[in-house]
Amino acid sequence: MTIASAPPILDFSAFYGDDEAAKEKLINEVRECCLHNGFFQITGHQVPEELQQAVLNNIKRFFALPQEEKDKILKDKNTWNRGYEKIGSQILEVGTAPDLKEGLYIGEDISKDHPYFVHKKLNSGPNVWLETMPGIDEFKAVTMAYYQAMHALARDVLAVIAQTLDLDPSYFKDFTTDAVATLRCLHYPPQPADSDEKISRGIGAHTDFGAITLLMQDEVDGLQVYEKTTNEWLDVAPTRGAYVVNLGNAFMRWSNDRYISNLHRVINKSGKERYSIPFFFSGNPDYIIECLPNCREQGQPAKYPPITVEEAVKSSYQQSYAAAEVFKKTTAAPVAVSSTAIVA
Repeated sequence: MTIASAPPILDFSAFYGDDEAAKEKLINEVRECCLHNGFFQITGHQVPEELQQAVLNNIKRFFALPQEEKDKILKDKNTWNRGYEKIGSQILEVGTAPDLKEGLYIGEDISKDHPYFVHKKLNSGPNVWLETMPGIDEFKAVTMAYYQAMHALARDVLAVIAQTLDLDPSYFKDFTTDAVATLRCLHYPPQPADSDEKISRGIGAHTDFGAITLLMQDEVDGLQVYEKTTNEWLDVAPTRGAYVVNLGNAFMRWSNDRYISNLHRVINKSGKERYSIPFFFSGNPDYIIECLPNCREQGQPAKYPPITVEEAVKSSYQQSYAAAEVFKKTTAAPVAVSSTAIVA
């Protein structure tokens, strides 16, 4: 991997095989990426391509609905991060307008008597479905099957990451047990070719909030990853069937800043509609994040005090959505979102 290259595509099939040399190669490649910028791509996973295409086709049907239909399940109507989000609801980068994307948030479909809902745990509650949508039963079945497949893949990826730190593959078992995750279906309308990239973004430069993210892109490009060594933005060209994997802020903290949660953004100047589906894996909301073994220099203290997964992720959410509200009310100068955001 050269210094200024887009995240490499790694063959993850070695994880499921018996070739120890191939497994060791995969672990070494993932370690290098985690140390460099926290991004890599994988093929050879066990998520069927038919399921990937089915979920993409279904979310395209949802976003094609009239605005008044989508507005019936606005995410603002509940407190557990489920349902539809309008274009312009979030700002994730200092100095930009609200993000030019709309989304649909889906998660574990739990009842209101579940302990997670009762105790208002992170992003936990029943899904909010548009029951009047044509083919809604298929939509539910496909998206929930995909959600479960992503949970399984996240556990596999974390098993490899554990080994990059010379930990047992099962080290993250408690973290992944009863884990919270969000499937965020996104639609980016095309931006005008002459739009100002310093102001108009599909999604502004940001780092993710949780532990790891698994992103499926469609065939339209637009995703860019920041390369700090050369101060440039690198395009991540879509690869059919592949997942873009990146570490989030919670994992960077967990690793005592050894591994990187890196900036990325989307600018859709393709002239086409763009769709993507990130899967944000936060983990068990009550799990305590504290410095991982092998992630501090001998004799040196950890950089951060212990914190729960819920505390770590919620603080990042509050910053990004509060910034969008201030922008809408004032339409004034750019709003500072967080210390991780930069102006490209």
